[in-house]
Amino acid sequence: MLDSALYVRVASRHSATQSPTGAALRNSDCLGRSTQHTSLIEIRHESQSLAYCVCVDKRYGKDVLGLVSKTPVPILPVCFAEIGLVLECPTSGWVGAIVELQKGPEGWAVCLEDRKNRRKMFLLTDPLLLDGQRVRLVRQGQDQHARAPTPSLTASGSIAVQGKRASIARGSRIWVEGKQDAELVEKIWGDDLRVEGIVVEELGGADELLAAVQRFAPTNDFRLGILLDHLVPNSKEQRIADEVKRAFPQHVLILGHPYIDVWQAVRPSTLSIQAWPVIPQGQDWKTGICRDLGWNEDTSATWRSILSKVTNYADLEPSLLGRVEELIDFVTQ
Repeated sequence: MLDSALYVRVASRHSATQSPTGAALRNSDCLGRSTQHTSLIEIRHESQSLAYCVCVDKRYGKDVLGLVSKTPVPILPVCFAEIGLVLECPTSGWVGAIVELQKGPEGWAVCLEDRKNRRKMFLLTDPLLLDGQRVRLVRQGQDQHARAPTPSLTASGSIAVQGKRASIARGSRIWVEGKQDAELVEKIWGDDLRVEGIVVEELGGADELLAAVQRFAPTNDFRLGILLDHLVPNSKEQRIADEVKRAFPQHVLILGHPYIDVWQAVRPSTLSIQAWPVIPQGQDWKTGICRDLGWNEDTSATWRSILSKVTNYADLEPSLLGRVEELIDFVTQ
């Protein structure tokens, strides 16, 4: 039974030939309609093939190979497993930088080191995320393990993160007393803090610290790390810190350096001086320093000069380095 409205026109091999039924076949004659099934019809006369007609069933649409619906397989972006690249495992929550590439019994794997220097191995075929997006890790060469470059470091001495944008800011914060202190923290730890999503805010002074912390209302998800100037026993700063600690014993950490000013946290050798001069009590410390060392008495300009000579953590005193690292660990727990 012929039905459907699809006509197929072909040319007969002769200009006028009788079909088996006696009908004349001429060029551009319609030899038939499509049937309900796709088929190839041969028109013959006296054992001679005259023409062929392909009949297509419209119920299949234009793509006869698309009879089975298949879910498309997502194509993952390719990412080279380079030293320093920060990846995340969505199942375990592990976040770390690639520090090593090894071949094991199950195939090639990367070693991810987190900011606390803990290490964990992951296969290249494991589901790993770069900037929150699943990627397919590949090696650049067969001998990449032997030729792995020495990872570059940030100013704080951490492994530099390659190809990672700044993270969305967390709820936790680090407050740093003083504008110049905050600038120094940004210069040395800025790269680390952006990866961790930690915002550093300048604290104008410590006198109203308890009220400021109460307004912040710290919790386990909104921790607060505070760096104070000249935090030494029996000082005003120590009494203020103790008051805040009693009110918020779990979610606030207050640390400080023993220096009168953050300038002293810069190693004298970094500035090509023998030592920081001792300024008598009652005198403005920065003004006295500039006078004794013959520096510009514009303390803002002098600070910019000092800061320009600080390039990495080795230019700072350990007593400041340790305190800032401890604060970062606290707010990223």
